[in-house]
Parts: sequence; C-alpha cells; structure tokens
Amino acid sequence: MVIEINEGTFESEVLKASGLVVLDFSAVWCGPCQALAPILEEVSNEYDGKLKVCSCDVDACPSVAGSYGVRSIPTLLYIKDGQILDKTIGSLSKSALLDVISKHL
Repeated sequence: MVIEINEGTFESEVLKASGLVVLDFSAVWCGPCQALAPILEEVSNEYDGKLKVCSCDVDACPSVAGSYGVRSIPTLLYIKDGQILDKTIGSLSKSALLDVISKHL
C-alpha cells in the first residue's frame, strides 16, 4: 500500500522510518505520475515488509518538495535512515524501478 503523506506526517513516515523508503513526488494533474502510480502500488505490495512506498503531492506539500529541490515530477527519492541514497526523475518501468531499489535493499 502506498502511503499518502503530508507536511505533518513527512518526518514520522519518511525520515524516521526504518529501512528503505521510496518517496514519490507527484501531482494528480501529471500524466506520467498517474502512469507510475500503479507500478508503485504493485512494488509496495510485492515488497511489503522490505520497504515503504510513500507519495507526496507537490501541490499539497510545497515546502517538502521545495526542501528537496523537486523541480520535475514524478521524482522518486530513495531514503534510508533519513538519508537520500538515490534519486530518479521521470516515469520508470517496473524493471527500472526494481533495479534502483535492489541497489539499496
């Protein structure tokens, strides 16, 4: 299950989470974001207990997106123990997403 976060839940759900967090910066009006959403849901379900997938709407969380320099969406940050390990910009295939994830699990 992809966890929708906001500015109030960002710290507890992402920065203080144990293990790998895939953080998706997206928006409802973004076509590539909507194409990526079912892939993220699938990966979240398949890797349940191994990683957490969170989604942050850039329109609802502008300060979070701004603090990470998000200028294009979708942007995925791969965070572990509060530290950014990797970043991808643009829509990804499931296999490309899993390639990045596998480097950090």
